[in-house]
Amino acid sequence: MALMASNPVDPDARTGERILYLLKTKGPQTASALAQRLRLTAMAVRQHLYRFREEGLVKFSNERRPVGRPAQIWRLTERAATRFPESHAELTLEMISAIRAAFGEEGLNKLLKERTRRQLRDYSEKIRGAGSGLLERVRALSEIRSAQGYMAECTVRSDGTILLAENNCPICVAAESCQGLCREELSLFREVLGKKTSVERTDHILAGARRCAYVICPAPATAFDHPGTRAPSQN
Repeated sequence: MALMASNPVDPDARTGERILYLLKTKGPQTASALAQRLRLTAMAVRQHLYRFREEGLVKFSNERRPVGRPAQIWRLTERAATRFPESHAELTLEMISAIRAAFGEEGLNKLLKERTRRQLRDYSEKIRGAGSGLLERVRALSEIRSAQGYMAECTVRSDGTILLAENNCPICVAAESCQGLCREELSLFREVLGKKTSVERTDHILAGARRCAYVICPAPATAFDHPGTRAPSQN
């Protein structure tokens, strides 16, 4: 878990961090649900939420339930993004602008391709020892991304596919200015997990989602994957 800026010795501050972390990684939820996860009283959690609301970090909406009063569903605001890892946003924006001005969009794309090539080499070396199974490799990828500030999680869904969720984007400000970063990220995942793996982005922060998420599974076999099957003539 990536700690946010606060005094780590203060138990009250650490509880607040954990509440924000759960809203970031698990999405909107009630104070009671947060309390159950943290093994606290709902009142104690609400005190933190009300304080965070005054600071502009959280907000709530009322959700109707079949029985009883509407439930308050708490979620993070855009302002809360400052409490999570962000990789030198201002400097990165300046660099992107300077590269565009000096070398144009083509030059920027070449730079992104080179970055991806280096990431692929680094990721491949780290994933190589994780095992040959797809789940093991995705878990290794998740650990790499978490170490880089993405708060990544890897889970197996009920249909057997794997969900890789990134609950934070440490380069979000840069990605808003240069969406080629997101394109290259998807390309990187596909390359590092192999041609026999399907990787599809299902959630995207820049499209308004609370996280980026990818559904991963073995790629469907084609007729040409089987020995003895010839590709069609190009004539």
